[in-house]
Amino acid sequence: MRIALFITCVNDLMFPDTGKAVVTVLERLGHTVDFPEAQTCCGQMHANSGYRAEAMPMVRGFITTFRGYDAVVAPSGSCVAMVRDSYPRLALGDPDLEAGVAEVAPRTYELAELLVDVLGVTDVGAVFPHTVTYHPTCHGLRMLRLGDKPMSLLRAVSGLELRELDGAEECCGFGGTFAVKNSGVSSAMLADKCGAVDSTGAEYVVAADNSCLMHIGGGLSRRASSTAKPLHYAEILASTGSAA
Repeated sequence: MRIALFITCVNDLMFPDTGKAVVTVLERLGHTVDFPEAQTCCGQMHANSGYRAEAMPMVRGFITTFRGYDAVVAPSGSCVAMVRDSYPRLALGDPDLEAGVAEVAPRTYELAELLVDVLGVTDVGAVFPHTVTYHPTCHGLRMLRLGDKPMSLLRAVSGLELRELDGAEECCGFGGTFAVKNSGVSSAMLADKCGAVDSTGAEYVVAADNSCLMHIGGGLSRRASSTAKPLHYAEILASTGSAA
């Protein structure tokens, strides 16, 4: 397949190794991965904060940039949910944009969706001899309905021990601007999540969104008892055995 990588803002600016890991995995499976340099933000922050007009140039830019690919993949459940769930509503009333969204949005996937549902793969040849616990982030869980897909990929990794996370489906408290506007509630939710991670004794806490992992990692770093490190699961799938 000819696949385009949508890196997303957070990964591009702060976690580039995650994007590299996605390319490593897909190329290992024999696919061609392009990185369209015209890509920008998907507009999620703007639209979620009520700035619809400001989001629209980014919506149009995304559709123009990613048209023509067999698939678009992003290591972010929240950004993929923006494209698949919000773009159709934002495009209403603009026939050309509606047509573009109808073409591109259904072919835009979170990594686990692409691997499991489209490519039919769970074992990507990864080796990661460590203990891991998985946090299902809200957009992936509730909007994309990823279900067990990321877990099935992790279970197939050689040497990996997957430990159950209590209250896994509870939000970590990030929620983008929610963590800023409702910091007290966010901090309480984060404390619960970090406590649950600690109780697993896992070396790594992994997820499909680095934004949530950044939030959880910040909380863990302030707990004297914590030893778990945050890591995007794409980086585990790209691993061939060395510590991340």
